[in-house]
Amino acid sequence: MNILLLGSGGREHALALKMSQSTLCGQLFIAPGNAGTAQCGTNVNMGVSEFDKIKTFCLDNAIDLVVPGSEEALVNGIYDFFQKDALLQHIPVLGPSKEGAQLEGSKAYAKLFMQRNNIPTAAYREFSEENYEEGLAYLQQHSLPIVLKADGLAAGKGVVIAASYEEAAEEFEQMIKSAKFGDASKTVVVEQFLTGIELSVFAITDGHTYKILPEAKDYKRIGEGDLGLNTGGMGAVSPVPFADAAFMKKVEDDVIRPTIAGLSKEGIVYHGFVFFGLINVEGSPFVIEYNCRMGDPETEVVMPRLKNDALELFTAVMTGKLSEQTIYADERAAATVMLVSKGYPEAYEKNKVINGIPAPTRDQVVFHAGTRQEGNEVLTNGGRVLSITSLASDLSLALAHSVQTAEQIAFDGKVYRRDIGYEFV
Repeated sequence: MNILLLGSGGREHALALKMSQSTLCGQLFIAPGNAGTAQCGTNVNMGVSEFDKIKTFCLDNAIDLVVPGSEEALVNGIYDFFQKDALLQHIPVLGPSKEGAQLEGSKAYAKLFMQRNNIPTAAYREFSEENYEEGLAYLQQHSLPIVLKADGLAAGKGVVIAASYEEAAEEFEQMIKSAKFGDASKTVVVEQFLTGIELSVFAITDGHTYKILPEAKDYKRIGEGDLGLNTGGMGAVSPVPFADAAFMKKVEDDVIRPTIAGLSKEGIVYHGFVFFGLINVEGSPFVIEYNCRMGDPETEVVMPRLKNDALELFTAVMTGKLSEQTIYADERAAATVMLVSKGYPEAYEKNKVINGIPAPTRDQVVFHAGTRQEGNEVLTNGGRVLSITSLASDLSLALAHSVQTAEQIAFDGKVYRRDIGYEFV
């Protein structure tokens, strides 16, 4: 089968590599891709939301499956675009409808969905320009710290945890009045702060049945010890040691099953990944957020541990045979360390020559995120540049191998964390 994968990050390289290993894979195209995805298939100079160009490309290249990697195309309605076009209806899109993607596209939508379906989450209120003064008053009587979230998409950076009422009021004003996150923060969700440890759980669903994939934990802060600015993710580990069978049973019973049942009951079309951003509060899972796609950098530890044929799994979603699948996970631990550009997540320079990227082995893969190829050289092309994933018998060994390779790879302004998974090693 011919596949079009949409995206250009480390997640897309991990998905591209996994799909290219499938016995069902014919031609694999990645739009726009990066220097790493070019090793798995053919990169196409096309944006993930350029739907008209995507249509022409799919028809010209006999595409059998479209796999959107990031949330952008899904929230913009690529599933609906294909369904409404008579020439495209026969091509399945692995992802939710535009409404289903609102689970990620709108924090307020997701909160209401969780309320309706009795899914455990933090108490919240939402505010906008219309009830701005009411929001300020609400903040003053809220317990500290206060969580403020931009309602819309903000590239993983639209969350602020305010330690004081002054900081909360200032951030609230910045979000709503000064458009700190653009249109994403026209509405702000003010949320109860939950104390616990976070993890990411992933399921694949046809909107009625589901299968649970290996879980992961990512690390958002730029600095070691979880200090500094939030990023899109500096690394990840899988499995998560505290996510034992008893805890995962609670996750399935209290979160995953009622979520999928809610989608089915409410008639929300959903064929693809559901990312459950969870926090373990004294042994009970609470939902922090939903995403409508795989996480990044979590995909870079989940896909290497997934032993299933990815395209067999995706085909089962589209043909209503997902219930017949069994998920198999590599027993080894995986740790990924992200190499980023100096200055990230704020201003950074591009076009730095990268040297020393090793060839993949059974135990390690270097996934490309923000890279591009120019002649024989690989150059930096983003804030997050490379994701080094190692598999080993235990987490500390996997991390040590990733850090060792991180030291060997060279580019000007390289920054990375050596303490990914520090709570568990």
